Amino acid sequence: MLATIPADVQKEILVRLEAIEAAGNVRILFAVESGSRAWGFPSRNSDYDVRFIYVRTPDWYLSIDMELRRDVIERPITDDIDLAGWDIRKALRLFAKSNPPMLEWLSSPIVYREDPCFFPRILELLPLYFSSVASMHHYRNMARRTRRSHLAGDLVSVKKYFYVLRPLLAVRWLEQERGPVPMAFAELLPTIDHDPQLQADIETLRQRKMSGEELDRKPAIPSIDAFIEQELARLEEVLVPRRAQPVPLDDLHVFFRSVLEHAWR
Repeated sequence: MLATIPADVQKEILVRLEAIEAAGNVRILFAVESGSRAWGFPSRNSDYDVRFIYVRTPDWYLSIDMELRRDVIERPITDDIDLAGWDIRKALRLFAKSNPPMLEWLSSPIVYREDPCFFPRILELLPLYFSSVASMHHYRNMARRTRRSHLAGDLVSVKKYFYVLRPLLAVRWLEQERGPVPMAFAELLPTIDHDPQLQADIETLRQRKMSGEELDRKPAIPSIDAFIEQELARLEEVLVPRRAQPVPLDDLHVFFRSVLEHAWR
């Protein structure tokens, strides 16, 4: 899927990732595209949302003030390339909780960097730590917040429909026991194959966004609004608040140490 990213942009992203490694004395284990390009409906002016996981030197993790140290790396956005990453310890803690953004990075169709000591092995651990319950609550809350903030009134931020539709479809994906949620939006549409007209309306909106049509403030779309309201109401009844049973972290401790050893061997 890197073919969807222009060659000059790919080159610049790789150069910037190398600069981050040099400046921070870190090793980048995994770097992917997130956001609309990975979802499958970029517009002509969409940013490149590059997200990565990195590991620091062993001495950094053996410091007495480690818990006070920053565990993210972010670069100021000066053009259309947005770079941000998580330290491996932060990433693994979120992985253990089935944090959806973390899991979605692992399913991105656009991969810039992939260290063999990290990516294949963390996928082997995914069945052990994946919790559909934890993910469903995250997606439901995301849809509710975005609906309240951006889709109220006669004129709405139409492109924000995707930020509500995607988590709602993700919940349906999880309810249908299809496994971890994929990043590509089109893969979620079969979860509503009982309503071909709704699928068609959503696909029309997706094509409008990809064509570069301005979708900031437009009249609301009745069929999509109705689906959103019905789903949010349904989920208030279906998703009873509860906590998934935590899984012991022993395997992640071993994995972290092996990655640390391999990266700085």
